Order: sequence, then structure tokens, then C-alpha cells
Amino acid sequence: MTVAPFQPAEDNIVEHALQGGRGRLRQPAKGDRAGMDAALLAAAVAAAPGDRVIEAGCGAGAVLMQIAARCPGVALTGLERDPAMAALARENAALNGADAQILAGDVAAGFRALDLPLFDRAVSNPPFFDDPGALRAPAEGKRGAWMADDGLKAWTTFLLKSVCEGGRIVVIHRADRLADLLALLGETAGSFAVRGIHPYADEPAKRVLVQAIKTGKAPLRLLPPLVLHDRSGAKHTAEAEAILRGEAGLGW
Repeated sequence: MTVAPFQPAEDNIVEHALQGGRGRLRQPAKGDRAGMDAALLAAAVAAAPGDRVIEAGCGAGAVLMQIAARCPGVALTGLERDPAMAALARENAALNGADAQILAGDVAAGFRALDLPLFDRAVSNPPFFDDPGALRAPAEGKRGAWMADDGLKAWTTFLLKSVCEGGRIVVIHRADRLADLLALLGETAGSFAVRGIHPYADEPAKRVLVQAIKTGKAPLRLLPPLVLHDRSGAKHTAEAEAILRGEAGLGW
């Protein structure tokens, strides 16, 4: 299915700080906007200098810019099918002085269509839905980010094909899709590590972070959860706030 690209007017673009001022991000004031999920995904990437990292579906580049701020010396590549969002990602790379190339393309076309060497790490926040009947029509500008037209398998296949043997894949997704993620990534990857993301300590996880290692054979590890809020009235828990400000990562 072909999705018309979202065309944000210049007066619909806002710029704000990332990670307590360590970076900047220009993105639409309305529509597909980066938030907590992007911060958590970036915090789960512990790339070393010289590593090559690709993000499938990079949007305006929020994850890439936060990885760049946290992991100096890393070469970043983003793939985005919406030309307007890809243009914003290029602007953000220039704004932050990041070593990032942004490519126009669709995950559904497969990794080989990019004609690139394999990467050390691949990350993604895939669209959360692949059944149009399970979702009310999203607001303008959000459909491409919310709806996986070719299904979750297209995304996991792309990620698996994009990394070298021993390469790491990190995905953030709905908690109720965990079994699907493990099954799909488990086709050629293993050594899973899973971290639940809970809105409150006494509520079920709504998100999961999953790391897989291509050809990994180690047993699955279920890591301590991350709790985003408490009942004290503070906006975030101390751990979540440290991640948002770029002062802490999410180790595996």
C-alpha cells in the first residue's frame, strides 16, 4: 500500500532540546512526534566508537540524534520512506553535527535493496499496528508511523538481514507483541534480553525493549523492569528522568 507522505508546513515545525540540552531536534508540532519511546530505544544502544548503526524507520531522527549524543564516534544510518520526515532527519543531523546519513526507502523493499555493507547494530521502533481493523483512523501524519502495512515480519526481516553475525538488534514495541517479536527475531537470532517498561510499578508493562544477537545461542534473560512514574507527583521516576536527560543508559 502506498501512503501519501506527510508534508509539514514550516510553521508546523518546532525545535526543542534533547537529553537536557545535549542535542536538538526539529520535528512536526503535530503528527508523528518522537517522545519517550525514542529516548528509551536510544538509551538501550551501547555502541562503541567505530560501530555502524542503522535505524529502520528513523522519522525525523530523534533516536539517531540521541545515540549520537550518547555514543561519540559511531557512524549512523537512518532509513525513512516519508520524504518530508527524511528531510527533517537530515536537517537534524546537520544541526547536531552528527555522523549520520539518511536514506529514502521502505523497509518492505528489504535490506539488500540498499546495497550497503552489514551493520554492527540495528534498531527500530516499528509501527505498533498491522491490522487496520484494530485501530481507529489515526490523525493526519501518524498513519505511516502507527500502521505496518507489510506486517511486523517485514521489519524483523529487515533488521535480521542488516546486521553481521554477532550483531545486535534492539526493538521497542507493545508489550502484547512480545511473543511475536521473539518468534520472528528468533528465526536467525537469539541470546534475547527483555526489559518491560511499566507506567507505574503496580501496573502491567505497556512497552518492551528486546535485544537479540544474530546467531546468538545464550538463554533468554528477563531483566529488571523500568518504571516510568511513581505516585509522588513527580513527572518521572529518578531512573526514567536520568535516561531522558542523557545521564544514564539501559544496560543489557
